[in-house]
Amino acid sequence: MSMLAIADDALIAAQRLLAWVSRAPSMEEDVALANIALDQLGVARALLSAIGDEDALAFGREAHEFRNCLLVELPDDPGGGVWGDFGVLTVKLLFLSAYQKLLYDRLADGEPGVLKDVAGKARKESAYHLDHATRWTLRLGDGTAESHARAQDAVDALWPYTHEFDRRADWLAVVEPVLAKATLTRPADGWAPTGGREGRHTEHLSYLLAEMQSTHRAHPGATW
Repeated sequence: MSMLAIADDALIAAQRLLAWVSRAPSMEEDVALANIALDQLGVARALLSAIGDEDALAFGREAHEFRNCLLVELPDDPGGGVWGDFGVLTVKLLFLSAYQKLLYDRLADGEPGVLKDVAGKARKESAYHLDHATRWTLRLGDGTAESHARAQDAVDALWPYTHEFDRRADWLAVVEPVLAKATLTRPADGWAPTGGREGRHTEHLSYLLAEMQSTHRAHPGATW
């Protein structure tokens, strides 16, 4: 796993999470999602600045130059369909935070360097992210008939994209008990889209980058 891929996962996840601020079910959840997004952004900035010019890397690259997993670029803003539902946000955060927690734990115990230093802090933050997502998954999955159905739809739609995670057996050991406790069915493995790590992305990343990079591209070199 390259440093750039880890940074891009965090950067794109932060952008998606920030879109929910002021749209979450409650003010408390607005604050929680904003804090999680800032944690992700902190990881992205620390790693990108270690690689090179963080602004150029965040705002100057084209979609095919990003190395994030496909899961984080999928849209979950309110707007209709399975991708416009709080259940999608919740399940995506569960899947991502379980993966990141395992990754950061491994890196924090690894060789000295930038990754170890960043992961040492990020492992604590990702533990909170995982706990937050777990509690919401249980609340939705084992809640009303409607919340259960929406959560299950989200699990079914997002599951194929989890095949890009390395050490998936360890990830399954974290996620499967949560799904079971939430009375959600673990989908069978089948179609498994990949390519994000090699720069082959869905159309959603291009739309996300068009918004995220608009100011920088309209005013290149501008300073505050």
